[in-house]
Amino acid sequence: MNSKLKLYYDAILNSYSQMFFSNDKWFAILLVLVSFLDPLAGLSGFLCVLSSVALASWFGFNPEAVRDGTYGFNSLMVGLVFGIHYQMSMQFFLILVLISLLTLFITIWLGNVLSKQRVPFFSLPFLLSIWILTLTLRSFHAVHLNERGIYTLNELYAIGGMGLVQLYEQINAFYLPLFFDVYLKSLGAIFFQSNILVGFIIGIGLLRFSRIAFLLSLVGFSTGYCFYYFLEGNISDLNYSFVGFNFILTSIALGGFFIIPSKKSFLLVFIITPIIAIIITVGNTLLSSFQLPLFSLPFSIVSVLMLFVLQFRQRHKNLELVYHQNFSPEENLYKHINEIERFKNDNYFHIGLPFYGEWFVSQGHAGNITHKGDWQYAWDFVVVDDNEKTYREPGMDVSHFYCNNLPILAPADGWVMECVDEVEDNAIGGVDLENNWGNSIIIKHSDYLFTKISHIKQGSFKVFPGSFVKKGMHIANCGNSGRSPEPHIHFQIQATPFIGSRTFKYPLSYYISQQNGKFEFHSFDYPKENQKISRVNTTKLIKDAFGFIPGTMFKFEVKGSGKFDGLCSWEVFTDAFNRSYIYCHNTKSFAYFVNNETVHYFTSFTGNKNSLLYYFYLGAYKILMGFYPELEMKDKFPVSTFYQGPIKIIQDFVAPFAIYLKSDYNSRFVFMDDQTFPKHIIIESSAKIGLGNKIHKQINFEFTLQKDRINKFNISIKNKTINAVCILD
Repeated sequence: MNSKLKLYYDAILNSYSQMFFSNDKWFAILLVLVSFLDPLAGLSGFLCVLSSVALASWFGFNPEAVRDGTYGFNSLMVGLVFGIHYQMSMQFFLILVLISLLTLFITIWLGNVLSKQRVPFFSLPFLLSIWILTLTLRSFHAVHLNERGIYTLNELYAIGGMGLVQLYEQINAFYLPLFFDVYLKSLGAIFFQSNILVGFIIGIGLLRFSRIAFLLSLVGFSTGYCFYYFLEGNISDLNYSFVGFNFILTSIALGGFFIIPSKKSFLLVFIITPIIAIIITVGNTLLSSFQLPLFSLPFSIVSVLMLFVLQFRQRHKNLELVYHQNFSPEENLYKHINEIERFKNDNYFHIGLPFYGEWFVSQGHAGNITHKGDWQYAWDFVVVDDNEKTYREPGMDVSHFYCNNLPILAPADGWVMECVDEVEDNAIGGVDLENNWGNSIIIKHSDYLFTKISHIKQGSFKVFPGSFVKKGMHIANCGNSGRSPEPHIHFQIQATPFIGSRTFKYPLSYYISQQNGKFEFHSFDYPKENQKISRVNTTKLIKDAFGFIPGTMFKFEVKGSGKFDGLCSWEVFTDAFNRSYIYCHNTKSFAYFVNNETVHYFTSFTGNKNSLLYYFYLGAYKILMGFYPELEMKDKFPVSTFYQGPIKIIQDFVAPFAIYLKSDYNSRFVFMDDQTFPKHIIIESSAKIGLGNKIHKQINFEFTLQKDRINKFNISIKNKTINAVCILD
């Protein structure tokens, strides 16, 4: 019963907030109250949403879509319009339930049709339903049009006496410039109440919910207003026909909700708004002959058309579509920027190094020896000693070279396309110019993504054409065949499966470089010439401690927090999209993470920021699965992770144009008791926030790993220390 009530509670509130592309509960409650400023319209809208939610649940439609308000907000608009224009009666309520059902069915139908084109249905179900309702009720005389709004003062007097009448007259007497008068009435018209008071309340709620959305509403409306003024259009059309809000909703949708907010998305609003004005004019002319209202048709047409057209671009850098919706323009922007910074070179298919141990990049991209022209994006790898010599004395035979006959590994999963194994290895100093590439293997990883490894030792192949290889599998040995004066591995990435194919630039997923005894982690980077590099060697204790398997439960005893002291219970889950997360039962908070067996990193946090899980999210934001002394892992948090109050509000307003607030993360390994079989590891990390180079706040963390788990972690904030000890047996 509790879960059912929670579903209804979320679904109803989200249906209101979805009117502004939001899932903010406080904004939704404000909108519910605003709708009841016209009590009959508010009641009708509420009952329509309730009917749609109940019917969708009874029919067994997707509960998450029900909860998100996807099936409810169009019904809400139908109910509001129905309640404003028609008198309530038994017949009224019968029609209300039926039109709710019809709106639900149209919503699901349009959702299925338009989702194939990857565009939302916006308010199209509302428009179809309200037009059907309007035409139908012309033939059914038991449901009557009401006369509310004609004798406004009499209606107000009946509700609140002379005091309410005087308040109404005072508000009307309050002078506002025409622009602001029409803007506020257009905001109110989104809930079909075209008056200044409703618009002012909604404006305050919109400002609290999203500064970017509020700014876009002003930009979009002012552009439409100026277009009307410049072409000498009838501005009263915006004031009295419930169509001014089309500018507002379209600007929010295209400027910051479905497209990442930016200077270019604001430019799009300037470009697209005059088209809305044209459609308003044409739509009014066409629909007036049927005596049907225009309402939100221009907003729906322009938004659907724009998002559909953007699917066919060849370049996507000018207007970035939102692929994971955060229901906030600010969150869409901050997380987008954060993901670019964190994963700027990340690729869907991860290509790794084709060897064990530490090797030396003897020739990199555009190298001075052979990596030229079409073959510039390649690497040559050798093994060197402390003096950077590739051989032991006397170095006259291939067997003297450190890399000779060492295993070559598959750089990623794939199918072997070709093996060349008939070229004899050269003597040291000799080259085979007729068989330039020597013995080679080509592996297909996906369409238009192949790797080629050359100069392989003859007779060392462990695979053959048609073999499927797993990443890290031993496939051959290093040799000295082809144009190779000494043993080495030539490695390149190409788009076609042929010996001699041209190369293209593609990053290697994860590797470690070492210089002067200092280790550096590289994520989707390009090994440089003269670097010593190696695959990430994972450490079992770290992998076990951060190997959060779904179903795993943790309990921590917390001391020193002052607010969440005591037992804290966590559990690991996987959602319907196969995303793993840690759930805190105490605070109902979620921390989503990825563990690819090389790196553990968090992707997002939702819930109580005064909780142990939140601090764990900050402290373990990015952890390498292998121990390297003093190696630092660096990363960045989204702006919204820390900042609140006036400084965040100012940043929100200017965020589409500039980000000046910084949130940095780093972690490092400080102790391991045994290099071979460690039982005790200490990791330190910190989260720093500031403006430019100035640090305003720093939180320090220390994780102690023992007994295959995180045994404890400490949090230091200024002079305060919070201790959390794992009590899981």
